[in-house]
Amino acid sequence: MLSMTRIGLAPVLGYLIIEEDFNVALGVFALAGLTDLLDGFIARNWANQKSALGSALDPLADKILISVLYVSLTYADLIPVPLTYMIISRDIMLIAAVFYVRYRTLPTPRTLAKYFNPCYATARLKPTFISKVNTAVQLILVAASLAAPVFNYADSIYLHILWCFTAFTTAASAYSYYHYGRKTVQVIKDR
Repeated sequence: MLSMTRIGLAPVLGYLIIEEDFNVALGVFALAGLTDLLDGFIARNWANQKSALGSALDPLADKILISVLYVSLTYADLIPVPLTYMIISRDIMLIAAVFYVRYRTLPTPRTLAKYFNPCYATARLKPTFISKVNTAVQLILVAASLAAPVFNYADSIYLHILWCFTAFTTAASAYSYYHYGRKTVQVIKDR
């Protein structure tokens, strides 16, 4: 439910940013962040609340939210186009890799129903340390970019430095998945 809420908030945030209602967008972004923290807290502390569907929806909700935020913030001229292109490209490559691993680990006969059934887990992607850092940096940049027009620091050198740091961590994260490859995938054998 929390992941679905985050997915539902993504287009609302995109609309608010495009309409330049940054005060409300900042509040909605905080609400989306709260749902993510609460989701993680519940999954870590109550084992009976973990599910295959939830473990698939949580990263999907994060990717949708990040993508919508970066595209709309770029449209509002608060994040540069090359940085958004880099972030979206990395996410597309990761999603393609997940689809490939899903196909390779699915036992035969491989059917579409089995392939798209999130309750039928065959592999788990283990994020690298730099990938976790990158996610945090990307979210910090989103928060800083949303706050920039509210607090009047859109032309700050610190925001430009954050753009560069985000580009660095995004590239490092993409490289870490390429470099570690199979070590980042845990195949679930009990299927």
